[in-house]
Amino acid sequence: METKVIKINRNQPDKALLKEAGQLLAKGALVAFPTETVYGLGGDGLKEDVAARIYAAKGRPSDNPLILHIAELSDMEKLAVDIPELAYRLAEQFWPGPLTMILKKAEVVPYATTGGLDTVAIRMPSDEIAREIIRASGTYIAAPSANLSGRPSPTKAEHVIEDLSGRIEMIVDGGDSDIGLESSIIDLSGEVPMILRPGYITKEDFERIVAEVEYDSAVLATKPQESIVAKAPGMKYRHYAPKGQITIVEGDNSAVIAKINALVEEQEAKGIRTAVLCAEETKAQYRCNYVYSLGSLKSEKEIAAHLFAALRFFDTEQLEVIYSESFEGTKLARAIMNRLRKAAGYQTLQV
Repeated sequence: METKVIKINRNQPDKALLKEAGQLLAKGALVAFPTETVYGLGGDGLKEDVAARIYAAKGRPSDNPLILHIAELSDMEKLAVDIPELAYRLAEQFWPGPLTMILKKAEVVPYATTGGLDTVAIRMPSDEIAREIIRASGTYIAAPSANLSGRPSPTKAEHVIEDLSGRIEMIVDGGDSDIGLESSIIDLSGEVPMILRPGYITKEDFERIVAEVEYDSAVLATKPQESIVAKAPGMKYRHYAPKGQITIVEGDNSAVIAKINALVEEQEAKGIRTAVLCAEETKAQYRCNYVYSLGSLKSEKEIAAHLFAALRFFDTEQLEVIYSESFEGTKLARAIMNRLRKAAGYQTLQV
């Protein structure tokens, strides 16, 4: 299959090209497009055969639910039933934006899209290109991250091309994703709102809307969760991982730097291609051929936005062993460390 790549100028988007992407989706094709979080791999979420194609293109297990993307708030009522009043309050505050809500599904949503569950994940992206393509499709778009399953999520069109060229019909290049982490997911189908995946919208943000909200145990896990039933993407299988092994080194800052430098020296003496993942403030203190700074600790959004690109860089350079600082202590720490721990296979070292 030949994959068509079209580039969209955000300042002057070509409506004809966006319409073309939407029409392809309407015909059952797969189209990757940008959102404010990461690039999504879109297909008609109401068609079982298209959902199957999404899973096949990604190499994704079919019990890993897909998120349905909508362009208008009223679309939520066509995809879900018994919608709680809280869903409307959260939508008013955070939609369009990086929030996915888990609700009881309507009959129109096939189980092939929900991973066999009676609930459906719904999101309204704030990215204008994404919403225009959804409108042009005339349907609701199932769109997991546009990468091969297990690989770092794509924040640039180049990442999508690398993983999915030849597997899908079209890639829409709209530039870099703004946030760089997938959406926050909150489950509203039970008695207590439950955060299934941390993201740019934090627990503290939710608590300004609702008094009681909890983390699902999988979010707090310190080991893989492959035995659970996944109610949302990213809960069950290894995600975001580069080919090299990441170890997160935690502890006092000076001790972490000293330990990583000692480990790097040991690995490089064996001829092993080694890298360090760190903040800009400590970058100069590492003695390693490959030191990748995610950005300043004063800009947690910068760190979040650069994480997946860093993980892909390690693969490009064929790095075998990566030692990473911990990025705790910021508003987005839960989201950043959730992704980093999964990428490391939960391998950590305390010093």
